[in-house]
Amino acid sequence: MTVRFATQPEIQNWNQHIITNPDGGNMFASYEFAIQKETGGYKTHFVFVDNLAITILEKNAPSLGKFWYLPKGPEVTSTDTLFKILKELKPFAKKHDVFAIRIEPELDISNQSRLEKSGLIQSSPIIPNPSTITLDISDNLENILAKLPQKGRYAIKRAERDGVTISRVEPNEENCKIMYDLLSETARGQFGIRNYDYFKTFWQRFEESNLGQLFFAYYNNQIVAGAYAITLGQKSTYKDGASIRKRTAYGASHLLQWEVIKWAKEKGSLLHDFCGSPPSGEINNTDHKHYGVGLFKTAFNKTVTDYIGCYDYIISSKKYQIWIKFGEKVAKRLHYYRNHDSYY
Repeated sequence: MTVRFATQPEIQNWNQHIITNPDGGNMFASYEFAIQKETGGYKTHFVFVDNLAITILEKNAPSLGKFWYLPKGPEVTSTDTLFKILKELKPFAKKHDVFAIRIEPELDISNQSRLEKSGLIQSSPIIPNPSTITLDISDNLENILAKLPQKGRYAIKRAERDGVTISRVEPNEENCKIMYDLLSETARGQFGIRNYDYFKTFWQRFEESNLGQLFFAYYNNQIVAGAYAITLGQKSTYKDGASIRKRTAYGASHLLQWEVIKWAKEKGSLLHDFCGSPPSGEINNTDHKHYGVGLFKTAFNKTVTDYIGCYDYIISSKKYQIWIKFGEKVAKRLHYYRNHDSYY
């Protein structure tokens, strides 16, 4: 195997290389996502291990070296291939002063024990879908709707009957502010979100690349819910979703998601990722902090997919131990103090 940095022409066509990876590509490994993450202090590297395209986000750890994070990568479909890729990547990373590599491939959770036996260290997830719900949307819309759980079908039809309407809108300043306000209201007391500028540039960046779309749901001429979705290759991702706290129209968010699915199919998507849910073992736990999220998404598919999550592949054991004990905590605090934003 050969390991090398991508050439400039290859970088300019990076998404096409990503979607030829064994897993079909992932928007979190896209060129646009990498450039967006640079606004948070990452440095991007685009690397090939033979024909496998790998997006690498680098953080500098003073006195320790470099920390590499592979969002949803390496994009492989088996642990055997994963180990081969990491073995080849190790001397290349060491040459560039890297002490650890954080990986996040979408391998089934059943592979965890094998990874741990091979010396990889489990770490906290960065992308918010170590568990998620997906929907096969390769069939025609009529059949997709017919196969949804009864609750999902009812909610969609009820919202239509009650006069909820959906629009695809531009992510201009006004609409971005509306969406961010909805997102802030939804997140309050539930989860943290990044600042407005991050979301605005994110939404606009993917829309300008013809990969993203902002949606609003209306009831009685008022916006009651919003969604932002992304397609890459034959996959679509429900990246952001929000609604007003006081529910005035039953099923508005379900009808909104149905419009997202219609749009995704128009763009060539065959698989729709709802991007996050409680783990399969917690999906019915009413005390789980994301129980409501899971309740909404299981209206489209009751099956939860659990991935392995994040693991650290250690290049320098001594430096990694310092990073875990002290370095990472200090880096997170300093970054938040300076930027009021998440380190990762």
